[in-house]
Amino acid sequence: MGYMLLLLIFGVLFLIAELVLLPGVSIGALLSMVCYGSAIYLGFQESTTMGVVMIVLAVVSALVASVFSLRAKTWQRFALNKEIQSQSMPSPADEVKVGARGVTVSRLSPMGKVEIEGRMYEAKSMDAYIDPKCEIEVVGFENFSVIVKKINQ
Repeated sequence: MGYMLLLLIFGVLFLIAELVLLPGVSIGALLSMVCYGSAIYLGFQESTTMGVVMIVLAVVSALVASVFSLRAKTWQRFALNKEIQSQSMPSPADEVKVGARGVTVSRLSPMGKVEIEGRMYEAKSMDAYIDPKCEIEVVGFENFSVIVKKINQ
């Protein structure tokens, strides 16, 4: 009797795993059916009454496990309830306007650093290479980079 109850417990655990952890994979459901079927088979090997008891226990335990697993409040205590307030760095397009002027901090070949209105930005040269400490003008934006061109003096 003890090994049949152990098989029923494993059947319930595999069913819960299928419903909660591995939905759609069917490995948990297959293992659950094997455990339930084995418990029922072993129950009928002992006696017809024990087999019927195993069927009733398997059905009841499967229903209870399904209802318990699919209730939203059951798994809420494991869920992340905090709201994330952070964000990625702001887009340069939100801070700098096209036409703004600045100075290259590093060589743009074609990417490098520029300083515009006192702030550092990753920049991409529209032209060829631009040496450090050259005046530049913003002509556009690409992802989180500023596209610049050298101001001819």
